[in-house]
Amino acid sequence: MSAAAAPTWDPAQYLRHAGHRARPFADLLARVPDLPAQPSGGRPRIADLGCGPGNVTALLAQRWPTAHITGYDNSVDMLDQAHVEHEGPTAGGGRLDFAHADVRTWTPEEPYDLIVSNATLQWVPGHADRFADWLRAVRPGGTFAFQVPGNFDAPSHRLMRDLAPRYGLGDTLRHEDAVLTPRDYLARLTDLGCAADVWETTYVHLLTGEDPVLDWVKGTGLRPVLTALADAPDQREAFLSDYRAALREAYPATAHGTPFPFRRIFAVAHKEA
Repeated sequence: MSAAAAPTWDPAQYLRHAGHRARPFADLLARVPDLPAQPSGGRPRIADLGCGPGNVTALLAQRWPTAHITGYDNSVDMLDQAHVEHEGPTAGGGRLDFAHADVRTWTPEEPYDLIVSNATLQWVPGHADRFADWLRAVRPGGTFAFQVPGNFDAPSHRLMRDLAPRYGLGDTLRHEDAVLTPRDYLARLTDLGCAADVWETTYVHLLTGEDPVLDWVKGTGLRPVLTALADAPDQREAFLSDYRAALREAYPATAHGTPFPFRRIFAVAHKEA
């Protein structure tokens, strides 16, 4: 990823749609099987790659309250929020903590019962090439699971890319190849010897407020643009004005809110015990 494409993150903006963003992670966890049996006195070990502000990492502690769970992220701002809001002992005697790491280069230094990632791998070019490294660190009977957005051809992203060259940002945004197809993920994971469950879902979020789709993407997909134009406020506002107008046409509001279709791809890869 080029320096221009490495976004800065705003935890408060990201969490403005926390309920909608957390639902796919809950749906992913519902398909993750039980973790391997632990030796006497042992605790399950879980890694969350790209934990952000820690709000969905905390869902792991609800499912596995005895586990030692570590959330990894490369955003200091996100980690600061996670440390304050979620770090510490869990109700079942486990522990939830957070550490700085870049998912592009992260290599497990210990075995894990579960490695999970929520809406992060789309930021990692060639992420499927890392699956073998991560799966080697998953214990027999353990699981590697992730979900990624599959909506890069949706108006929200396409309009963003159409505008970017006008502002000298042609190489800033990700394209459709940021993620693989469900069939390709299935092939990658089964070739690595896993029993893989791969599927896709299109959520239709009903968003409220003024320009809610713009508000949504300000927390995620638009971050590279906002970062690149951070020192050019006039250009930044001009981009946002053009983009806002295009989004209003693409996602018209109704009497009940603004429907926002959002496709996601899920994968759960289970290692034989």
